[in-house]
Amino acid sequence: MKRILLVLLVLVVLAAGGVAGTFFWAESQVKQAAAPPGAPTVEFTVSKGVTGRGLGPQLASQGLIRDARLWRWHLFRRGSFAPKAGRHAVSPSMTMAEIATALEGNPIPDDVPFVIVEGWRLRDTDAALVTAGLIKPGAYIAAASQPARFTAPFTLPRATLEGYLYPETYRVVPGAFKVEELIQRQLDTFTERFYAPQKAAIERSGRSLHEVVVMASMLEREEPVPAQRPLVAGILWKRVDKGFPLGVDATSRYELAEWNDRLAFLQRLRDTSDPWNSRHRKGLPPGPIGAPSVESLQAALAPKPSEFWYYLHDAERRLHPSRNAEEHEALRRKYNVY
Repeated sequence: MKRILLVLLVLVVLAAGGVAGTFFWAESQVKQAAAPPGAPTVEFTVSKGVTGRGLGPQLASQGLIRDARLWRWHLFRRGSFAPKAGRHAVSPSMTMAEIATALEGNPIPDDVPFVIVEGWRLRDTDAALVTAGLIKPGAYIAAASQPARFTAPFTLPRATLEGYLYPETYRVVPGAFKVEELIQRQLDTFTERFYAPQKAAIERSGRSLHEVVVMASMLEREEPVPAQRPLVAGILWKRVDKGFPLGVDATSRYELAEWNDRLAFLQRLRDTSDPWNSRHRKGLPPGPIGAPSVESLQAALAPKPSEFWYYLHDAERRLHPSRNAEEHEALRRKYNVY
């Protein structure tokens, strides 16, 4: 009888040791990530209604954890677990505890791209935002007409932020869109792309930042090929400095409801009292005529000197500069540009 009791005691001790060994093994495994440090972050989607245990096979199939059984063990030891439906940023370099914490956090917002095209006026961006269902008509223009509400490392114009709101593709959240946040992001992008890296060059140029922005907005509309914009900038700055009218027809389109309304455009060209009519008015127009790209801003800041005073584009939009009025008229006849 004593022998039998001794055997049973040994078996109980061995079983207890096995359970303890399994426990410590499982605990050590859940603390190990599926990949070494530095693995890229990926998006993992938690579907609505899925259970914590149900996430295990999905996490394992995507290589984010080693074993779904260990995931179940971790959840058992963890106690409560309430993942939030949506997309979450996780990495196989994270431990199971870190992944579980991430899945309980706020999901990645469901943002969408919104494109602001180079050369667009405030009214054009406003219309696009309305079409996208993000704002009511006029909300963007109204906000951009209050520069004091925004911040920048340079002096903002008083009346409007036309020209300073950088054209780019921005990610926006339709259900939580705020027009002021978009405008501030545009100003920040303008600073990052142009003002900050070119601050010293602007100070050396002899031009104010506002003058550079006004010129860049015209270049964006005048010259479709970015590589040609420094040459055109050189011609236009020369006209400004010598007191000649710019002759940039795009300025007469600026206040049109529709940019390509030809009848209204021709009426504007005949209005010599229009401050935006650069065929008759000398110097820069009253302000920027749209949102310039960094290529146009850089061209306005660093124009290319040349012997040319005039230029035109043929039917294929190729640039043809000329040195004097006679050459310019000959090119107009040659390419039938009037």
